Amino acid sequence: MAGSVRRTSGDDDELDENHEINVTPFIDVMLVLLIIFMVAAPLATVDVNVDLPASNAQAQPRPDKPLFLTVEADLSLSLGDTEVARAGLGSALDQLTGDDKEARIFLRADQVVSYGELMTVMNLLREAGYLKIALVGLEALSGVPTDGGPPTGGGTTSPVPDLANPVLEP
Repeated sequence: MAGSVRRTSGDDDELDENHEINVTPFIDVMLVLLIIFMVAAPLATVDVNVDLPASNAQAQPRPDKPLFLTVEADLSLSLGDTEVARAGLGSALDQLTGDDKEARIFLRADQVVSYGELMTVMNLLREAGYLKIALVGLEALSGVPTDGGPPTGGGTTSPVPDLANPVLEP
């Protein structure tokens, strides 16, 4: 509690209670916090180049009949082993899945395919009603970094595809 010294009619000095809150320290603390957040907020956004050609995630069990949609380097689409036009992707998926919109589609793309093009294909799948999409990657060898840097030693310089058990990332 705050107090002030006031002379009373008696000889002893007593402190009278002051019932007003001193808000100056609260304002000082709030201004300091505001400055800290104003300085820290721009530092929180990070712009990083990302190269994601391989994954070291645990391989998921392969389903009985996986349905692979492949985006090739020339941006053509293949559903299984047959080429499919972008306009006919929805009807081709409906035929292969028996109109089961809950079927998981395994999407794989060549490493040179841009992120924007991959998102375009994912949007085509979404427009067709297929929302369960799993991304397929290659398993990286030990010693081969997945960030695009030089090898750390002991491994080869390229990931080895495990075609029998691809890495599936839901």
